[in-house]
Amino acid sequence: MEAPFKTETLDIEGMTCASCAAFVEKSLSRTPGVQRAVVNFATEKATIDYSPAEASPATLKEAVVQAGYGVVERAPDTSAAERNAELDRQKAAAYQQLKRRFWVAAGLAMLIMPLSMLMLWPALGQHVNMQWLNYVLLVLTLPVLFYSGREFYTSAWNGFRHRAANMDTLITVGTGAAFLYSVAATVAPRFFTSRGLMPEVYYDTTATIIALILLGKVLELRAKTQTSAAMRALMGLQAKTARVVRPGGQEVDVPIDQVQLGDLVVVRPGEKVATDGIVQEGYSAVDEAMLTGESLPVTKKTGDPVFGATLNKTGSFRFKVTKVGADTMLAQIVKLVEDAQGSRAPIQRLADKVSAIFVPTVVVIAILTFVLWFDLAPVEVRLPLALVNFVAVLIIACPCALGLATPTAIMVSTGKGAEHGVLIRNAEALEKAYQVNTVLLDKTGTITRGEPAVTDVRALGQDERQLLQLVAAVERQSEHPLAEAVVRHAAAQGLASVAATDFRAVEGKGAAATVQGQTVLVGNHRLLADAGILLSAALTQQAEQLLAQAKTVLYVAVAGQAVGLIGVADTVRETSAAAIRQLQDLGIEVVMMTGDNPQTAAQVARQVGITRYFAEVLPQDKASQVKALQAEGRTVAMVGDGINDAPALAQADVGLAIGAGTDVAMEAASITLMRSDLGGVVTAIALSRQTIRTIKQNLFFAFIYNALGIPVAAGLLYPLFGVLLSPMLAAAAMALSSVSVLTNSLRLRAFSPR
Repeated sequence: MEAPFKTETLDIEGMTCASCAAFVEKSLSRTPGVQRAVVNFATEKATIDYSPAEASPATLKEAVVQAGYGVVERAPDTSAAERNAELDRQKAAAYQQLKRRFWVAAGLAMLIMPLSMLMLWPALGQHVNMQWLNYVLLVLTLPVLFYSGREFYTSAWNGFRHRAANMDTLITVGTGAAFLYSVAATVAPRFFTSRGLMPEVYYDTTATIIALILLGKVLELRAKTQTSAAMRALMGLQAKTARVVRPGGQEVDVPIDQVQLGDLVVVRPGEKVATDGIVQEGYSAVDEAMLTGESLPVTKKTGDPVFGATLNKTGSFRFKVTKVGADTMLAQIVKLVEDAQGSRAPIQRLADKVSAIFVPTVVVIAILTFVLWFDLAPVEVRLPLALVNFVAVLIIACPCALGLATPTAIMVSTGKGAEHGVLIRNAEALEKAYQVNTVLLDKTGTITRGEPAVTDVRALGQDERQLLQLVAAVERQSEHPLAEAVVRHAAAQGLASVAATDFRAVEGKGAAATVQGQTVLVGNHRLLADAGILLSAALTQQAEQLLAQAKTVLYVAVAGQAVGLIGVADTVRETSAAAIRQLQDLGIEVVMMTGDNPQTAAQVARQVGITRYFAEVLPQDKASQVKALQAEGRTVAMVGDGINDAPALAQADVGLAIGAGTDVAMEAASITLMRSDLGGVVTAIALSRQTIRTIKQNLFFAFIYNALGIPVAAGLLYPLFGVLLSPMLAAAAMALSSVSVLTNSLRLRAFSPR
């Protein structure tokens, strides 16, 4: 049975401004069967949710073509990395073509400009035939129009055919009007002189405007390429080959796309892990910084997971392949970042609404400008002045900066977040995180490690290390989580293994075994009581101290005598207190939630500097606690790692899943932290705040630029200062506005959470 809706991503070509993106989006949205269409001008991608029963990829592409734009074809049998590589090659070729068009326009404009200056020196008229000079300028301008500026005119014509206007419409009408006026003055000068008008030509204006706009596009495309640098870096991390063990033990290097599930892969020191899998044999330290942002290498031993693109540092190991291709962790990260970059932030809606009506409004303003100047200016100069101001208004008003303000900042920040191990699902989550004023933390697995660890070893009448060695000998044969904690601690202390015999598990109480000829009991106080073993006053006092600290106590008896205690607890992560302090420094209230009793909750809260907490919260009540905080008027970010956290993560304004948690928790969350470290919460919120500040700055620049630029271009300052804005300066200012917005977004590449 087919899913009710599918998602298709199309690479759009031919878009030149935010208005173009709006046209494509409108055309797709009107297609039968399309539920939602989002077109991102910065990434040049369209994301469409559609019903397979009513629409297909072919009909979606047809809708784009009907809007006057193209779709970059994707080969169905290629991987995402190969498709992206092909897209990069196509963009590189387009960039080179754009540069060639610019240099042709710039070179000819540099010839046309000084030749046009000759018109200003009447004395040269004795030596130069001005009429023939106009024809020379016309010939030099034609390549600028029909080669360098060709795409502006074809795009504007496509828009006209579909009753739409975009940035190219403004450029075409402006430069076209100046050029046609100049051609008329060249071929029919008497028409102008007979009516008391000067037959002036504006070939220099036409050529220079096109050259300057192309320069802006070259700089813009270069900057847009830099905004996706993090994505390309992620995709370039993947290993190209893998050393696979074939039947018979032979090791063979094969291309990465030939690696299959279940293959045994060898990784030597200094090599990249080819794909995701589970270590089968060997021991090493692996650098996972490219996926998690964690600077320290992670120890890997038999049974531990490894991930493709991570770097093996020291030892050699073999792992069994569990995921390949699009299922690997790296591929999932790349897809998540791509989806986030293609999404739309709520703050962008204002810019979209403005862009949709902007171009028609500007055309009306330009026509009014022409009419007023033609009516009010002196007769002999009214047509040239009206034309110059008409062109200046059209050129300076291009809405590129407005269209780039939000998506470029989103592109840079989501890529930067991935570098720091923070995966942001969509732009809306980024904007919501900016508004967060309360962070609700699940205790177990979030503030704490989520697994028991030995905190205290107390011995009476013997060495603590010797006691720990005896207990570890018994617990090594047990599968209880507390037993595993004791064994891990003994190994960390460098204690040698001691053999134990006659092992016997006592359900609900502990275990017993014979070690070095002595009977050793390890368990709760009931185990010792059932064996008739009494605790001394000193041992009882120490047990009460550990219990008061919300620790689990293991009682130890050797040869019928109680000789020691071991304290076990779910310990607080080393980074939790510092991260919570950083959140509080950001003005955020941090609240803890746990199913533990109030005594344990209070102990952990004191350790990490939290003053407000909810104890004895049942799993099904976690979402209710989020609602209670929201009812107080708070914007809540929930941080959790378990299946029982999923409802609360979904209920919160922003859900953040700890990366070591379950897939269910990550699916419910809007932000995933690749590290099991609350520092990721600080990074996510700090990044969102810096990103939204950048977007607001970009929108301010874009709105102010157009709000001030259009009146100046229309000549409103002329009565005060006697100065008009040259269309060439308008073109330079238009290009500068887009580049300034892109440059401001690129500052996010310097983001550091601390």
